[in-house]
Amino acid sequence: MHHIRHVGIITRQHSDVSQRTCVELIAWFAERGIAATDGPLEKNADLLLVLGGDGTLLHVAEQASRLEIPVLGINLGQLGFLTEVAAEEIYPALEAVLAGQVRIQQRMMLQASFLPGRDDAPPQRFALNEVALAKGDTDQVVRFRSWADGDYLATHKADGLIIATPTGSTAYNLSAGGPIVQPAMAAILLTPICPFMLESRPLLLSPETRLTVQLAGPAGAVKIIIDGRQAWEMGQEDCLVVEAAARPLLLLGSPSKDYFAILRNKLNWGGRDSSLPLPPAAVPRRRR
Repeated sequence: MHHIRHVGIITRQHSDVSQRTCVELIAWFAERGIAATDGPLEKNADLLLVLGGDGTLLHVAEQASRLEIPVLGINLGQLGFLTEVAAEEIYPALEAVLAGQVRIQQRMMLQASFLPGRDDAPPQRFALNEVALAKGDTDQVVRFRSWADGDYLATHKADGLIIATPTGSTAYNLSAGGPIVQPAMAAILLTPICPFMLESRPLLLSPETRLTVQLAGPAGAVKIIIDGRQAWEMGQEDCLVVEAAARPLLLLGSPSKDYFAILRNKLNWGGRDSSLPLPPAAVPRRRR
């Protein structure tokens, strides 16, 4: 990272811990000659700190990616797949960031375009985790038609569809039985929600894929949800187009934990915080 002169801070709403931490951080940065401000994200920020949980970070991801500002998430919430730095690690992590010792990850985002059956201009939204289509009040299974780059893909009979990024593979996608994908990869995941047909399985698509979805019959009000927030209601004449966004989110990870350590900890794989070294026979040998 280049020299940091101005830091923006986004806090979790209605959180006393988040507000207290923000005040302490502003003073900490001031001691080092760095301006830090909380509130709306400013385009001249060199670094954005997000104090809260993954939801807080998701709400600012679109703006941060558009302004190309690196983001460091401080986990003051619960799960913390995106906000990797724990509260007790804040200051060592910041020292590592200021010293240029933390690698910037490029996290793929999705661009969703809603094409109404009318001649309206197509509005767009951006997602870091997923674009989800979920049925409304109807008890019936919904039929979704999908196309990949204009070629007919399938008709999915399900309660909904999830179109996710690798970053979002551990969110709603995982709950629906989709695969976990390393966030460094570029791919688009298509996962049915409670599919009616057993052969309807998750798909892993190329990041260059332009995915189009339309309802295959009456389904009531189908909700289109972007990173947990409802964006539109979809009717039978409407289309949804999802593709990779032009700009990724620049995300700073924890300097002390790798991705698989976070997975083990959050998903309790093999016991929390467990770590095993490579067997001696598998350790790469130096070439002579």
